[in-house]
Amino acid sequence: MKFATVGTGWITEAFIEAARLSEQYELTGVYSRNEEKAKQFANQYNASHYFTDLEEMAKNEDIEAVYIASPNSLHFEQALIFLKNKKHVICEKPIFSNTAELEKAYQTADEHGVYLFEAIRNIHTPNFKILKEKLHMAGELRSAILPYMKYSSRYDQFLEGQEPNIFSSVYSGGALVDLGVYPLYLAVCLFGEPKKVSYHPVVLRSGVDGSGTLILDYEGFVCTILCSKIVDSIIPCEIHGEKGTFVLEDAAPISEMKFHDTRTKESEILSVDQEEQNMVYECMNIANIIETNNHEEYEQLREWSKIVLRITDEARKQNHIVFKAD
Repeated sequence: MKFATVGTGWITEAFIEAARLSEQYELTGVYSRNEEKAKQFANQYNASHYFTDLEEMAKNEDIEAVYIASPNSLHFEQALIFLKNKKHVICEKPIFSNTAELEKAYQTADEHGVYLFEAIRNIHTPNFKILKEKLHMAGELRSAILPYMKYSSRYDQFLEGQEPNIFSSVYSGGALVDLGVYPLYLAVCLFGEPKKVSYHPVVLRSGVDGSGTLILDYEGFVCTILCSKIVDSIIPCEIHGEKGTFVLEDAAPISEMKFHDTRTKESEILSVDQEEQNMVYECMNIANIIETNNHEEYEQLREWSKIVLRITDEARKQNHIVFKAD
């Protein structure tokens, strides 16, 4: 599948490498607002086209799909341009700023007969699939703690008085939508949509959350998600059931996972070795859905994206965290 990219940061480079490893993609074009940077990026990755105009890029017949990794608030308008030109869109998480944008974008994708995906790497990995398959081993679930807390180097810039995209309400930033989506996706894909959501953030001077605790209420248990871009954490993720506990080294990419039996006190390693460039799994799965027209799996991914965005919308609303896109 011939694809192009929007964005020239490290995440775009990682996706290009993952796409290459999957052997199911061919990089055809790249976009940057800066012509010199676009040309340099195209040469670096042997892309045949480079663009500084999104409309021109969208009309190029050599491109079948586009990967978007621009600042969060730009995803929606950029995605619409490509969807209206019948290009499949793979949009880096968080897919959009709010559910209104999501509904409009999916409607546009349907009207033009193309697919729209949120790029969220952890739920496509072999170890996540093992976890989902083995979840019953824990018995009746009673609680879960899913942290994802990584100190951002750009927080230093914020402390110096600047306002990087990820800490800006103008660009739809914040800890929950940027990092919290990883454990949130785990919760939604494993447990479904919660009955109740409660978010307790540390709100920065820019109006977005630098850190926060998200409580998801389910029937019979509570899932606690910890997210931050202003502190680090080294504690693992845990899912607690009456028969045992799953321990995950990290919410993404779930490289190590074990099950601890409550009664025998024995632990069993469940994880398997995965590709170091773990984005390869989302690349492969997305390509397969498009190539086989697997509408059932597409609808499942689509529903998960909707639930996750509904939760982050509600969490922001509770705390008067307003994006410019709202």
